Amino acid sequence: MEELKETIRIKYHSDQIDRLTYIDGKSDWIDLRAAEDYELKQGDFALINLGISVELPKGYEMIIAPRSSTFKNFGLLQTNSIGVVDESYCGDEDVIMMPVLAMRDTKVSIGDRVCQFRILRHQPHIEFEEVSTLGNAKRGGFGSTGKK
Repeated sequence: MEELKETIRIKYHSDQIDRLTYIDGKSDWIDLRAAEDYELKQGDFALINLGISVELPKGYEMIIAPRSSTFKNFGLLQTNSIGVVDESYCGDEDVIMMPVLAMRDTKVSIGDRVCQFRILRHQPHIEFEEVSTLGNAKRGGFGSTGKK
């Protein structure tokens, strides 16, 4: 089976960050790094400059999420939960940013891996059909799968 390959054109705005690459063969997510130093106090909001602008392939979008260690290492929450970058955000000055809220005093240094991304095809066109019942059995309600 032939592997599907797409090309993302990237403009780097910093020579101090590593070039994009897959996460050590462990995942198909790709790390993004801070392109500036930040010193944040608890409660501060910041847009972390990730030092790149991209041109995505037609029909794709970029999903940006915190790394699993971002909160542990930096005490940061990504304020938009996940970021969605569509293919129209492709100008030289359309720099990718990560909006964050500091939950404790913290420092982020140039080159720190703070988030990750992957690209996904746009969803197909969906038609919505209104019905009076779905006709399926109840699963148990929101949060019904338990803790374990």
